[in-house]
Amino acid sequence: QVQLVESGGGLVQAGGSLRLSCAASGRTFSRYNMGWFRQAPGKEREFVATISKTGESRNYADSVKGRFTISRDNAKNTMYLQMNSLKLEDTAVYYCAAKLYGLPSKEQMSNDYWGQGTQVTVSS
Repeated sequence: QVQLVESGGGLVQAGGSLRLSCAASGRTFSRYNMGWFRQAPGKEREFVATISKTGESRNYADSVKGRFTISRDNAKNTMYLQMNSLKLEDTAVYYCAAKLYGLPSKEQMSNDYWGQGTQVTVSS
């Protein structure tokens, strides 16, 4: 069993930065591919970024490429999302997800574990 807890969300002005963290319980974090997803009010959940078990492979949505960086520290059982040059449209609840086989996807039932989410609000 793995529990995921996101933190680091908050209110930031457009152009600002935030770093989200996803802390995992247990000693099997390094076995999981991880990902970040977000859901804005009235919209479907969307893919933000994924990272492989070792961190060697990373994928980003076009909308965040060049502004967001996904990383992980397996020794600390933690994944991060550094978000720079934030835009109004980045406002959403951000979720982390873990998947043992394959990369996480935005589909609820596709992943093994989900966090509870952290709110990111970008203001003008």
